[in-house]
Amino acid sequence: MMAGNGDRAVLLLHGLTGQPAEMHPVGKQLHRAGFTVHAPLLAGHGAGRKALLASRWQDWLATADRAYADLAATHASVHVAGICLGALLAVALAALRPVASIAAYGTTFRYDGWSMPAVAANRRLVLLGAGLPLVHRIGFRERAPYGLKDEKLRGFVVRAQRRANGGKVDSFPLGAVRQLYLLAGHVERIAPLVTTPALILHAREDDTSSLANAEHLRDRLGGEARLEILEDSYHLIHLDRELDRVAALTAAFFGAREIRQTRHG
Repeated sequence: MMAGNGDRAVLLLHGLTGQPAEMHPVGKQLHRAGFTVHAPLLAGHGAGRKALLASRWQDWLATADRAYADLAATHASVHVAGICLGALLAVALAALRPVASIAAYGTTFRYDGWSMPAVAANRRLVLLGAGLPLVHRIGFRERAPYGLKDEKLRGFVVRAQRRANGGKVDSFPLGAVRQLYLLAGHVERIAPLVTTPALILHAREDDTSSLANAEHLRDRLGGEARLEILEDSYHLIHLDRELDRVAALTAAFFGAREIRQTRHG
């Protein structure tokens, strides 16, 4: 946790198979804007495939809920920002708690981006098939460009993933994708009841989840929903070439002062 100098906090939620470290660059910039920033490790993550497959979307939401409660106990307002899975969790959390505002990055109702395999985008098939024994363990490998348009950063991230995964880039087990899709269905149902102000940031060329996902969220939410489209990033907009813009838009939407810019923190 990075303690701020006021009574406002931001809860940052990472993506599926991700870890809190991926939220550090944007979190550091939000901290510069005066926020207390916390990025918890979601249930089932960071402990291998078996632990991930044993977790459900309700467990992920419970992690976010506990982290929110901890921040709310010491801060007057708590804002929530998340990437991919984290964006869905931010909306789901706002249906449960008085979240001040939301920033949804790369929202994923379907893995229908241009680098994704066709099976990943078929939500109905995944929901039916990945609930079967053994099938839930099958995974699909993430393909280049791995969510990053910045080639130098992409190379660094891929090398780090290979070191952490025995020389292989990590994969998405279908059982975990099924849980994300179950959460997506839940978010679609409750979104009209969520009146929390929401900033939706999405790359036009998102390789993981198409822009239609962001438009779907905007159209489903029951309150203010502002969509900003990024033109020089892929899926991981909180890390990619427009990190500074993502942080500045988020801080402004959360009501903070201007961030003193330093490239990538």
